[in-house]
Amino acid sequence: MSKQYETVIGLEVHVELATKTKIFCACSTEFGGAPNTHVCPVCMGMPGALPVLNKKVVEYAVAVGLATNCTITRHCKFDRKNYFYPDNPQNYQISQLYAPVCRNGFVEIETPGGSKKIGIHEIHMEEDAGKLIHDQWEDCSLVDYNRSGVPLIEIVSEPDMGNAQEVMAYLEKLRLLIQYLGASDCKLQEGSMRADVNLSVREAGSGSLGTRTEMKNLNSFKAIARAIEGERARQIELLEEGKDVVQETRRWDDNKEYSYAMRSKEDAQDYRYFPDPDLVPVDISEEWLQEIRDRQPEFCTEKLARYKKEFDIPDYDARILTGSKRLADLFEAAAAICGKPKKVSNWLMGETMRLLKEEGMEPEDLSFSPKHLAALIDLVDSGTINGTAAKEVFEHIFREDKDPEKYVEEKGLKAVSDEGALREAVSRAIAANPKSVEDYRSGKGKALGFLVGQVMKAMEGKANPALVNRILKDFLES
Repeated sequence: MSKQYETVIGLEVHVELATKTKIFCACSTEFGGAPNTHVCPVCMGMPGALPVLNKKVVEYAVAVGLATNCTITRHCKFDRKNYFYPDNPQNYQISQLYAPVCRNGFVEIETPGGSKKIGIHEIHMEEDAGKLIHDQWEDCSLVDYNRSGVPLIEIVSEPDMGNAQEVMAYLEKLRLLIQYLGASDCKLQEGSMRADVNLSVREAGSGSLGTRTEMKNLNSFKAIARAIEGERARQIELLEEGKDVVQETRRWDDNKEYSYAMRSKEDAQDYRYFPDPDLVPVDISEEWLQEIRDRQPEFCTEKLARYKKEFDIPDYDARILTGSKRLADLFEAAAAICGKPKKVSNWLMGETMRLLKEEGMEPEDLSFSPKHLAALIDLVDSGTINGTAAKEVFEHIFREDKDPEKYVEEKGLKAVSDEGALREAVSRAIAANPKSVEDYRSGKGKALGFLVGQVMKAMEGKANPALVNRILKDFLES
């Protein structure tokens, strides 16, 4: 009988914070830009350049700590983590080892077996490294230091997860909490949220942990899930063959669905940590902590409960809307303007989701204003435009944030509500379709829809459909 194995997983999640400037200097953190244009002597590690801590970084780190039920370290400090790598200009990274800003927290995730607490060992602040660009044509590597010094928090979990589904639920929970705080956009594809997976396997029921490996280069949830399954299978195969799992850092290749050894896994002592002599310790007073606590937003769970109570929208819709801070903000703002939450929800759940899928976008990429969505809903409700025109208008709101009233005016999309013109069109449709008239009068309700379509076609889609329905019934039932 073959042995049964269980997987033990812990994550190190790096999150780029949404500050406008870097952690220890005033350079821009904006994504993109020509290589080595968002740099200065501090973030390029020039001799004699001194770091100055960005206060906003501490506030974001503490806010994430509070949201994840951590104890806040009231007297925290920075340390130097020494290692040589070309994209690390100082040959050390300023991080936190001995007194991280947050410790001993947890988040709750939902699993098929019910809710489960995932422990958070610590959250610490640190600076990001630069980026190496490997030029195959010139056979050389180039360094872009724009990212060097961008502020990060590293969220280190306990090894409390047992499969890819729990890892996904944990990452999604963290992402939502951080996005609601406004501490980061958490875009994996832009590197503002990155996860390293520490994974080991052991015989089922064993009390001791197996030898772990760390996997890097994971830039999507799907890649993380595939890497977990791939590494689990690799380690089990080694154990079944009587071989040892080596503690090492591995690079996941998502195209080949295989991981490759990068280097032996270091321990803290390999980095020769020592307190950074250029930065004073950070004292977080009770008053400052309370200020940050008072600014904490309404999170997804509380928002979901309120939506169910306050708005007449289905449970499924409420979960989708609150599952994205951008969608939730759009929904609430547009509903407040037009006072029609159900209709706002319908547009977000219907046309918005369709266009997001078509464009390959995330809800956080939405840039149209709630004011314009609310105005569109009012135009439809007042009969100024019909449903067909509304969809056309919305596509321009979605893509260019067009003012719907101006667009309707410019394109001549106003619905025809001239009763005389509509009666004439209805009369012609009835005369041209005697079979449909007969069907309707014999109880076939679908025939009315066909006749409405004929009138709309004759009016080039600009007729007021409610008025067309009423006039048709007047004709057919008289």
